[in-house]
Amino acid sequence: MKIDVMVANESHLCFVTQINDAIDEAAKQRGTGIARRTDEYIADKINSGKAIIAVNRNEFVGFCYIESWGHDEFVANSGLIVRPQYRGMGVAKRIKQAAFELSRKRFPNAKLFGLTTGEAVMRINTELGYEPVTFAKLTDDEAFWAGCQSCVNYDVLQRTNMTKCLCTGMIYDPEKVAKRKAAEDAAKTETQKKSSFWSRLFGK
Repeated sequence: MKIDVMVANESHLCFVTQINDAIDEAAKQRGTGIARRTDEYIADKINSGKAIIAVNRNEFVGFCYIESWGHDEFVANSGLIVRPQYRGMGVAKRIKQAAFELSRKRFPNAKLFGLTTGEAVMRINTELGYEPVTFAKLTDDEAFWAGCQSCVNYDVLQRTNMTKCLCTGMIYDPEKVAKRKAAEDAAKTETQKKSSFWSRLFGK
């Protein structure tokens, strides 16, 4: 078995219906929300180079697509799905990593965010540098939240005036991450300087 993960292209349009069916099935199994999109919407993401797909030769394995909101200020990696027979093989992590890299390449200044109920996705997001946040820190683009209407838990979101749901909001802020990395690098450099000073002082 050789599972390839790549940016989806027009040769993968034949999998659109399978992708949406897999999303539906996952939502039913979890009893929580992965919002279904139209076949045309998924096809558009593939045609525009804003989707990641995993395949085993000519068989569909997994999928994820990119959406931008608020004049490209926010970007979401949505619809992450892996077919049941391929779970537990690290495919979701590979797809998420590829979607993350594609998002950073196409929208380098955008904040990456997502909503998820899945523990595995939360863990992957954390490894990528995402942090859990309140919904207030996510995009206020009404078009994004309208996409939640096909989720089985949309009524929860409505009852809380769009402030909370069963999903956890997570965000990757490139500016914040860069500042944190700079601070860590500065601290590391300072530690090395001190170590070098004491080594010279005691001739070690």
